[in-house]
Amino acid sequence: MQDKKNRVTFKNGVKCYAFNSFDDVIEYASEKKGILVAINAEKILHATDQTRDIINRNIGYSDGIGAVMALKKHDCKDAMKIPGCELWLKIVERLYKEEKSFYLVGSKQEVINETVEKLREDFKGIRIVGYRNGYIKTDEEKKDLIEDVAIKKPDVVFVAMGSPKQELLMEEIQERHAAIYQGLGGSFDVYTGHVERAPKWWVDHNLEFAYRLIKQPSRIKRQIHLVRFLMMVKMGMI
Repeated sequence: MQDKKNRVTFKNGVKCYAFNSFDDVIEYASEKKGILVAINAEKILHATDQTRDIINRNIGYSDGIGAVMALKKHDCKDAMKIPGCELWLKIVERLYKEEKSFYLVGSKQEVINETVEKLREDFKGIRIVGYRNGYIKTDEEKKDLIEDVAIKKPDVVFVAMGSPKQELLMEEIQERHAAIYQGLGGSFDVYTGHVERAPKWWVDHNLEFAYRLIKQPSRIKRQIHLVRFLMMVKMGMI
């Protein structure tokens, strides 16, 4: 089941857009001023009422190969894997040239400081109008953050705090200020080298999950769920 923008509704009610390029995502998010939510096999398979509603209220995109395979099973042949840790940098690369402004929230203070410094080195002239760590401990701190975003009116807001916490925060901020929002999980840590991503060959061959398993065998239980998900896709159960 699809809408005009190739939005598929899976059998458990989770909705995902079948974007065919990074530019496709960026253009749609720019038009809608929406919240980009990464979707992978795990999020589809283990969706709760809360996480399903969060995804469906916003712009869910196929962050993992499992989600892509499920989209293709629903006749979205051009659906493409859009890794969130790459997407946010594509957004920066494209929009900073148009002098759009950015606001960053998330991770430890050390990491957010390094992220801002590296962005200013990699994208000369980038307009970062505000940033802070992701440890928001009181309602007052959250209120101050929302007020600061509303005052500074960034064109893009990145929040790296993990799901669903980051999405719930972005929805609160969005009530005060319309912009492009993206939840980034641990992407600031990857960008600054605090966390290693799989080498390019593994990523290009959709084997990032296997590399992680080799590096961290304790992930085996999560990977069993991925195998189960792929079997369900092939059987038309997703």
